[in-house]
Amino acid sequence: MSAPTAADPTALKRHLGPWTLTALGIGAVIGGGIFVITGTAAARFAGPAIVISFVISGMGCLFAGLCYAEFAAMYPVAGSAYSYSYAALGRSTAWFVGWNLVLEYLVSASAVAVGWSGYFVGFLKSLGIALSPALTGAPMTFSSSQGLVLTGALINLPAIGLVLLLSTFLIVGVRETARANAVMVAIKITVVLLVILFGAGHINVQNWQPFIPANTGTFGHYGWSGIVAAAGLVFFAYIGFDAVSVAAQEARNPQRDLPVGILASLLVCTVLYILMALVLTGLASYRTLDVADPVSFAVSQIPALQWLTIVVEFGATVGLASVAFVGLYGQSRIFYAMARDGFLPPVFCRVHPRFRTPVLGTVVTGTIAALLAGLFPIEILSELVSIGTLCAFSVVCVGVMLLRVREPNAPRPFRTPLVWVVAPAGLMICLTMMYGLPAATWARLGIWTAVGFAIYFGYGVFHAAHRPQWQAEASAAPLSQGAGRRD
Repeated sequence: MSAPTAADPTALKRHLGPWTLTALGIGAVIGGGIFVITGTAAARFAGPAIVISFVISGMGCLFAGLCYAEFAAMYPVAGSAYSYSYAALGRSTAWFVGWNLVLEYLVSASAVAVGWSGYFVGFLKSLGIALSPALTGAPMTFSSSQGLVLTGALINLPAIGLVLLLSTFLIVGVRETARANAVMVAIKITVVLLVILFGAGHINVQNWQPFIPANTGTFGHYGWSGIVAAAGLVFFAYIGFDAVSVAAQEARNPQRDLPVGILASLLVCTVLYILMALVLTGLASYRTLDVADPVSFAVSQIPALQWLTIVVEFGATVGLASVAFVGLYGQSRIFYAMARDGFLPPVFCRVHPRFRTPVLGTVVTGTIAALLAGLFPIEILSELVSIGTLCAFSVVCVGVMLLRVREPNAPRPFRTPLVWVVAPAGLMICLTMMYGLPAATWARLGIWTAVGFAIYFGYGVFHAAHRPQWQAEASAAPLSQGAGRRD
């Protein structure tokens, strides 16, 4: 594949290695799911069996991640599942997936910013600084019986401020921000390990009884249907390895480093999620965990762990900021990739002559994400992220099988093991989790998809090629060792 030159106005700088990519993935995964969504999903859907929900989501991500790794090594270009769908399934499917990735990254940054705001307000309160609830909450929420309901708050100013600040950092330069992200990842991993290690000795096993609460008669409200519903919700927390593949055009050795970053970040985070879920539901009753800061709340219930509360609030404040950073980063690169291929105006793939970052895509992403974070609660935002992500993952699982048949001898530096087992299993798990999401989330996805295809048929269909240029270049590359071998 031809490398972009320094004079190319759309060229990105290659400076990310395997450790940085793994940190990027962990930076996206360890955050909103472990610090916020775990409590919400346990209280509303699964109870202590939220652990099983994480296992289901982790399995789906493992299978999808193996498919991602093959595609990322074959086509080391920015765009993630969008680019892979373009190569395997054509323009229309690529647009559908790309538009869902816009939903995934844009809304995930907003959702995490809302979660960050809750911990930030709690951290300031522990320091004796109280902010007005009218300026730190969403002005509206959603009720299944009443629809959108006003909460009395005006706007979530801390969440807006975080998004705008991170967007500014992203414009200035990815390498510097990635280094700061690595530091933030180290801090939050340390905090997570402290909670697991110190909290394990104070678990009250009675809080795990019953481990699977009886279903109330409503689908998704406890019981096994609640476990499936919770799995679809906590899937929001697993998009980190997807963000690794978005960084393909900024990786120094993408064929080697992308699979390492994808699978390593996924493995580390799945183990930490399961352990944290066990500790969280063991320290406090799952019924009490539907709060803005469930981890610090659960820790505060144990007198011997009071000292850990402020540590958790600080770590969550830092850690959630790194997750929002990765969401904003991923979204700007999706815009970049779609503009590069003609689906969006070319201005979105122009980079700053000094900073070598896509400025317009970052500004647009930051502005919209800030508005969403200021107006909506995390439950609505996280459900939208989950369904958009699951759509993209399902298409990747289909695409890797289709390309094995269509182009069996294409160079594959990394091959999905047991692809005819792994890919169908990943597809079925993703579809099952989508089925468990609320009907209102499906309705919002339908509206989002309709808007997306209006843009596609109004612009993209006239400007995007049927086959991307970078795929032709990759297919013409010399076969790597073993590339022609079939599973």
